[in-house]
Amino acid sequence: MSRKPRKSKGTWTRQNEPILGGKGFIYRVNASGDVWQFRMWIPEEGKHLRKSLRTRDFDAAKERAEKLIFETYSDVATGKKIFGVTLQELVDAFLVWREKDVGTGDITKERLGTIKSQTNRLLEYKDGNLKVAELDKNSLFDWAQWRRTEYDAKKVTIRNEQATINQMIDFGYREGYCHFPRFDFRKISITQDEIGKRDVFSLQEYDNLVRYMRVYTSKKECPDTNLRKERLIVRDAVLIASNTMVRVGELWGLEWRDIVSIDKTVDENGLYISLVTLNIRAEISKNRKNRRVVARGGEYFERLRKNSTHTQPNDYLFCAVGGTQQLERRKWYLHWKNLMQGIGVENYQDRQLTWYSLRHFGITCRIRAKVPYLDIATVAGTSATHIENHYGHYDDDMLKSTSLKNFTVTTSGLVFKDK
Repeated sequence: MSRKPRKSKGTWTRQNEPILGGKGFIYRVNASGDVWQFRMWIPEEGKHLRKSLRTRDFDAAKERAEKLIFETYSDVATGKKIFGVTLQELVDAFLVWREKDVGTGDITKERLGTIKSQTNRLLEYKDGNLKVAELDKNSLFDWAQWRRTEYDAKKVTIRNEQATINQMIDFGYREGYCHFPRFDFRKISITQDEIGKRDVFSLQEYDNLVRYMRVYTSKKECPDTNLRKERLIVRDAVLIASNTMVRVGELWGLEWRDIVSIDKTVDENGLYISLVTLNIRAEISKNRKNRRVVARGGEYFERLRKNSTHTQPNDYLFCAVGGTQQLERRKWYLHWKNLMQGIGVENYQDRQLTWYSLRHFGITCRIRAKVPYLDIATVAGTSATHIENHYGHYDDDMLKSTSLKNFTVTTSGLVFKDK
């Protein structure tokens, strides 16, 4: 049965009335009877804002329209999107907000990099052009299943990603970009074994590393001048990291002003040593607190300064060759790969032997030298309980002699025979 043709009601709109000198208009639509409507052009987004004023009274409609114009201008002035933001725009706004936390010292640059990586995974899962208004609390319910299927991501990694994503949604909710405060994710159960622990170098492996770095930085192995300079920087970073027990972000963020002093003294064995005192600034520290680190290895800082071009107080210790910016992260990881392969540890990724493992090794060596947990914790910037629970389980290899061919373990750090 064919449909009957609809009767035209004539002109689409009627009684167009300008508001505040034409900044907006109220009008009636034939299809809506006598209810007043509102429209206003938003040049920043190239669209008309249209809303029903839900009244048939002209004076009430005019008053509501004026209020709506003022509110809209205020929203536009503060950068809010009138027609809703895309997921990409929400991510960008969130990252700008978190970047301010780097400036105030609330998070490190490395942490911001992790957050960016986590939001990139989100944009891979959901199209960045998708309007946030089209999402709901269940839109990422199977996030964990996707991450494990596509990337074989660990549960701990997934849990951390979910926390960051919900922090972003909470930000969007507060700013008026999102209509719900958090996503609901499928529950993840994580056992203590699944949390995993970074492996620690055996004494022999570390001994091999110290020996191999002499080859890695030699002119014969690396005739290219600039590349050799970079390798020398990496070598000193390895030795300094394992001696000072600083975290990776703290290590790479060190500036020359952070060296408080380098003093010559005598250790418990009557040997002359060079002790360095470092000021780990709150802005590069994981727990956002200043702390002092006193450890062996002052000679490596002196050698690094001698080989460096830029040594002003605010210059980085480990800066790129020929520049003042930090050495790129990809180069740190490339050199680490070369070093691990050079000492025959091909499964270093499976064992989670990373730059962080140097801190782990340094702490474990101090435990082997019978330094009290509290003293280690103070230098390492953590708690004695954490040291005992996470580092007190040194392996059987650590029970062997503290003196090997290329280094010796002492209470104040590691003595390297790398001359």
